[in-house]
Amino acid sequence: MKYCSICPRNCNIDRTTGAGVCGASETLRVAKVMLHHFEEPFISGTRGSGAIFFSHCNLKCVFCQNHTISHGGFGKEITQEQLIHMIQTLEEKGAHNLNLVSPTQYTLQIVKALRAYKPKIPVVWNSNGYETVHSLRLLEGLVDIYLVDDKYAEPDLAQTLSLAQDYPQVAQSAILEMRRQQPQDVFDTNGMMLKGVVVRHLQLPKQLQNTYKVLTWLSECVGKHTYISLMSQYTPFYKAKAMPPFDKPITPLEYKLACKKAMDLGLENVLVQDAESATTEYTPNFDGDLMINE
Repeated sequence: MKYCSICPRNCNIDRTTGAGVCGASETLRVAKVMLHHFEEPFISGTRGSGAIFFSHCNLKCVFCQNHTISHGGFGKEITQEQLIHMIQTLEEKGAHNLNLVSPTQYTLQIVKALRAYKPKIPVVWNSNGYETVHSLRLLEGLVDIYLVDDKYAEPDLAQTLSLAQDYPQVAQSAILEMRRQQPQDVFDTNGMMLKGVVVRHLQLPKQLQNTYKVLTWLSECVGKHTYISLMSQYTPFYKAKAMPPFDKPITPLEYKLACKKAMDLGLENVLVQDAESATTEYTPNFDGDLMINE
């Protein structure tokens, strides 16, 4: 694909000579490879999730905790062979799964790598939800677990915070396609997820109606059995520090009301967080360690 239309931005840019909204060229760029212990319990387990953090991002979230790599593009250029070596290294180190973090802008390159080497551990597609159904279908048979955001149900909020007014309908279509590919949530005898879909929703300050709408849609359209990670860890990062009301964490009452809404909707599998999760402690140190020999 010479002119890029891999994500809903549809920039139509020749990435061999330039970059679209995401900032990525045709060459893979990675910021960090690590055993990640701060994902959901059935993703991280005891040995850690084998995370590969890709540089750049097709969303422009003003509160992004990983803004140094998503907006700033921090990272190192790698080849497909080096990506495969990273995957094999994480597998050898005992990772419960391969966790591809913010991978959308490199979908075509990752598909090629996974076709060349599919690990024996589950492959996790850890994305912001701003994806096309067409691109997701390229992943069918290669991805075992979709760990996906559902950030917004309100277009104006999506535009203000991520420059993506169409996010609500785009993410909903993406989540339904992910569920089509992985219709059942499957766990091993130790409670680790092997296949399935997990939807993350980061609650935003003073935006209870947005959260209510996201939870309602998930309940009605994806199913009450859906695994939902209802996140209270919002911390004012990046530009949000100067953007009231997004310059403060959510309150305990806001989170309590969101949890009550989930209960009232009859959602059966909702993961909740402690109030202490609103901290920088869980943000990885992006030091450029790629677990490959330089």
